Formats: sequence, structure tokens, C-alpha cells
Amino acid sequence: MKKIVVMGGGTGSFTVLSGLKQYDVDLSAIVSMADDGGSTGVLRDELGVLPPGDVRQCLVALSNSSRLMRSLMNYRFEHGCLQGHSFGNLFLSSLEKVTGSFEKSIEEVGKILNIKGKVIPVTTNQVRLKMILNDGKILGGEGEIYVSKEIENGFRSIFLEPIPKVNSHALDEIMNADLVVLGPGGLYSTLIPILLVEGVSEALRETKAKKVLVLNLMNRKGQTTNFKVSDYLREIKRFIGKEVFDFTLVNNGKPPKELIDVYAEEGDLVENDLENDEKIIVKDLLSNELKEEQKGDFLKRNLIRHDSKKLTDELMKIVDNI
Repeated sequence: MKKIVVMGGGTGSFTVLSGLKQYDVDLSAIVSMADDGGSTGVLRDELGVLPPGDVRQCLVALSNSSRLMRSLMNYRFEHGCLQGHSFGNLFLSSLEKVTGSFEKSIEEVGKILNIKGKVIPVTTNQVRLKMILNDGKILGGEGEIYVSKEIENGFRSIFLEPIPKVNSHALDEIMNADLVVLGPGGLYSTLIPILLVEGVSEALRETKAKKVLVLNLMNRKGQTTNFKVSDYLREIKRFIGKEVFDFTLVNNGKPPKELIDVYAEEGDLVENDLENDEKIIVKDLLSNELKEEQKGDFLKRNLIRHDSKKLTDELMKIVDNI
């Protein structure tokens, strides 16, 4: 059985894991711990817990429990003092308090949800993502970085504070994998924060696994404005230290014009400028289903999404040739 490790967080990892779960593979999800927006940010600040949101989405993606249980974990309160919080976030945070261990809380929720695979935080240290822009302004936290429109003007540094200790289980998974998948996910808010944890980039350089980068469908205006495939590869290479990806999956499907118009203020579709590169796999990876925004959600989320089956079909073609 081939071992696949998916690195990222949020809806990107949810999409990849939901598709790969349908195949006979050994699955692990390595999750960013930099999230501090929305419900997750409130729980971090008020309870001092580790960020549960991205972990919750990975657990639900890997779950083989009933639709009702999966819906419960994603249920978001619409009113009262719990408005904006998802039940799953509250459950994970409560279990962390009861057990004294975030990893133990993940393990217990994994049993309840009957997950296929493992969900592993890249670190179990409390960290904050910070960025210093060229003009000296400091963006304090993943939430501030995610909404910033100034990053395209350049930044001096991006780092985690304090310097976290890597979760050794995450490194073991990378080193023993047959395939490692990075993305899709926010370049500066999800993917690079994983690479900033000491030891992760080294493991990606040294593992014998095939490595695939799944690019976002859209750029984020003010951050990756007008980025093309080569720009993403160049930027990620800065943090890994060398070019490691055997393949890069790029979408060429076109969303309906009305959706493109809706998101025109937020970003544009990522274009491929490496047409003769054999490592670039260009396919229609776009979902035809429109995702509805959840009531009570603190965050505005992108409705243009990857199609889980299209994406994982391409990943499995790579796995089958390993």
C-alpha cells in the first residue's frame, strides 16, 4: 500500500484528503499550526489552545463516520455568544484542556469519527506567524497576513515566533512517504508557515518520495497579484532551499464569468507560463459545484474550488507510476 502525505491546511487539504480517502492508500495529513483567524483565533486567544480549525477539516475529510457526525463537526453556531464558532473547534479545544495534549485530542476525535489515516500537527508549540514588510510595517499573525494587500510591494522576512520545535512524527511521515503533496493553500498563510518549521524543508529535500505541488486556482490581490506558475515555484524554492517538486498540478478550467466577476476585486486565475516543462501537469481541476458560505462564519471564503475527484485522479496517476 502506497503512503501519501498531504501538507497544508484548511479547505485545500480537505479537498485532497476527501478524494484520496476513496483509494486504497495509507494517508497522513501534516497540518499548519499558524492559523489565528476566525473561530480558531478567538479560541487561541481566550483559551490558550492550539489552533483547531485546519485540524478539524482534515479529520472530517478523513472520516468514515455518518454524514450526521461529519455535519456536526462542521456545524457553525449562528447566534449568541458562540456565534461563528464551529462545534468541532470547540470539541477539539475542550479535549485538549481535558487531556492536556492537543495530539491526544486529535487521536480521540479521530476514533470518534473513524478516520482513515492520521492527522499530525507540524508542531505542538504555540507559534504566531509574522511578516516584516519592506516599509518596516509588521504584520502580526496569519489573519493579518491573509487579508493584507501590501505584500506585493515586498517583504523583508516572514517567520514564526517563537521558533517552534518540529513534531518528530511529521518528519517521520515525510521521510517514509511514497508521495508528498503540498497544497493547495494560501502561499504566505498556509504553505510557507509549514516550511518555516525547522526540519521540514530539510526532510522535503532528503526524502525519496515523489513530491507534487498543487497550485491554487486563483491569485490573491495584494499578495500574489499576477503570479504565474513560475512565480509560485520560485517563491516556495526560497524556503525549501532547492527545487524539489517532481510535478506541479495546474488548473486550466474556467469558472463561470459571473464568479470571475465576483472575485475580480480579490484576485485573478493563476496562469501557466511554463508550457514546455514536462513537470507541469495542466488539467481542468475546477469544481462545477458552488460552495455556499456558512452562516455565522467569521471569515469570507473563496467559492471557486478544486474538484476533489479530478484532483485526486491526477495524483493517483502519479502514485500508480511510483
